[in-house]
Amino acid sequence: MRSTIELSGLELPVSLGTYGPGDVVPEAHLLDCVLEIEPSLVLIDTDTIARVFDYDPLVARIEKLAREHNYETQEHLITRIMMVCAHIDEIKAVELMIYKTPVFRSSGQLGVRLAMSREELDDLRSD
Repeated sequence: MRSTIELSGLELPVSLGTYGPGDVVPEAHLLDCVLEIEPSLVLIDTDTIARVFDYDPLVARIEKLAREHNYETQEHLITRIMMVCAHIDEIKAVELMIYKTPVFRSSGQLGVRLAMSREELDDLRSD
C-alpha cells in the first residue's frame, strides 16, 4: 500500500531569475509536490485531524523560503525545499517540480524536477 499527499500549481511568492531587455519575464513560478507518507496517516478509522499528516506547516515553510531572498536559479530553490521535506519524519519520499510560465510569447512552461526515494531521503537526513 502506498499513500501520497499531492499539491499542484502552488504559485510561489518568489523573485527568481535574471532577465534582460527583450527577455520573456515569467508571470508565475509554480510548485508541484508529491509526498509519500505512511498509509496509516491516510487510511484512518476516525475523522480527526490528529490522525493525518498536517501539511500546513510545510506549505508555510515553503512560502517563507520563497520570500527569503532573490533566487538566481530554480535549482537552488528546489534544493532548499527538498531539504525542508527531508527533515519531516512523516515524509517517506518526495517528488518536486518548480516551473515558470510563460516561456515564449504567451505560452509554455519550463521547470526542474527533483525526486528522492525513501533511501535517498534517509541518506540526506543522516548527513
